[in-house]
Amino acid sequence: MTSSARRDPSTDHLLAPGNAALILIDYQPPQVYTSASIERGTLVRNVVALTKTALLHELPIILSTVNVETGRNKPTIPQLRDVVPDIPELDRTSINAWEDADFVEAVKATGRTKLLMAALWTEACLLFPTLDALREGFEVYPVTDAVGGTSREAHHSALARMFQAGARPTTWNSVACELQRDWNREETVPGFLGNFIDHGVSPGWYFTLEAGLDARS
Repeated sequence: MTSSARRDPSTDHLLAPGNAALILIDYQPPQVYTSASIERGTLVRNVVALTKTALLHELPIILSTVNVETGRNKPTIPQLRDVVPDIPELDRTSINAWEDADFVEAVKATGRTKLLMAALWTEACLLFPTLDALREGFEVYPVTDAVGGTSREAHHSALARMFQAGARPTTWNSVACELQRDWNREETVPGFLGNFIDHGVSPGWYFTLEAGLDARS
């Protein structure tokens, strides 16, 4: 069994630690509480797992909020903030983050062309910057199980519009597998397995992964 050499991330068509960035938009209490297309506990667990995956593979992370500085809204939920305590929040007044100059500058400063995008709500704060980023030549990957809309119809209609425009749907566990790619990349295997165990795999998988994690401890 011989693994291929790691691909050059600049030419790899798949997500890789060297070509992707994670964009998190508006994971704030009112937006979480009013998301109705997904169970809220699952939503929070999934976005935390996604963020831990990005940290494990050292992806640039952009964290944005809306209306905190105006006093109209609360900052990022603690479950997520605890995972990224040192990443600054880029606060905005615009519903569409791509209409905030500081946000766009931060995204472009990552130098990454593949954007993993997660935001609340799907039909607004995910949809609008996704369409704008696509128009500017970025590849956008909405992480569909880490986002939510105010209704299932709103969520699915927004996703359909994004996909028709060229966005590429994914899920947090698919992202984790795509970034890991090879069991021979042993430096990230413990974190990869631990993340799956911590964030809800099936019982059969749990014991299989736990055994693999213990074997590498």
